[in-house]
Amino acid sequence: MNRIKRLTSALSGRADDQLVQAVLHQVSTAREGAVLAKSMTAREIGRAKAHERMGAIEHEGDVRRGELVERLSYSITTPIDREDMFRLSRSVDDVLDTLRDFVREAHIYDITRMTRLLPLLDWLIEGLDNLGDAVRDIVDDPGRVVRSALDAKKQAGAICRAYQYEIAELFADDISAETFKRRELVRRLDIAGVRLSVAADALADGAMKRWH
Repeated sequence: MNRIKRLTSALSGRADDQLVQAVLHQVSTAREGAVLAKSMTAREIGRAKAHERMGAIEHEGDVRRGELVERLSYSITTPIDREDMFRLSRSVDDVLDTLRDFVREAHIYDITRMTRLLPLLDWLIEGLDNLGDAVRDIVDDPGRVVRSALDAKKQAGAICRAYQYEIAELFADDISAETFKRRELVRRLDIAGVRLSVAADALADGAMKRWH
C-alpha cells in the first residue's frame, strides 16, 4: 500500500513539492540561526541567551535534515538529481552548524566588541534568502534557479573578501590572545560563506541536469 501511495505521489508531482518544502524548511532554520547570530553580534541579545537559543535552533535544523533524508530514501522521483539534493541539504546544515560554533565561541571567549562582523552576517542572511528563492523555483523555473543561486554565491564571495580584510586588520596591530579569539570568530563566518557557496553550486548543478 505504501508503494502505491508513493507511486501516486510521484506521478502527481507531490513528491517533488514535498522535497522542495523540506529543503525550504532547512534554509529557513539556517536563516533563523543567522538572524540570531546577528542579534548577538549587534548586542541586541546577550551571548549566553543566544547560545541557549541556538541550541534549540540547531535541534530544529537536525530534525528538518532528518525529514529530508528520510523523504529522499523512499522518493521515487526527486526535483533535481538525488546526489545534488543531498549535497544541498548537507551544505545548508553545515551553514547552521558553523553559526552554532560562532555563537558558542563568542560566548566562551567572552568577546563583546563584534560589530565589525555585522556586514558579514547581513550578506549571509541575504545569501540564504537568495538560496531559498532558488529552491522555490526548482520545479517550474530552472532559469531563475540558476540566477538566484548565482546571487547567493555573490553574497558568499562578499563574505570571503570581508574575511580577508578583517584578518589583515587584525594582524596589523600587536598580536595578543584576543587577536586569535577574534580570528576564530571571523573564520567561522568565512566557513559559513563557503558552505553557502557549496549549497548554491549543488542547486545550480541540479537545475542544469534537470533541464538539459
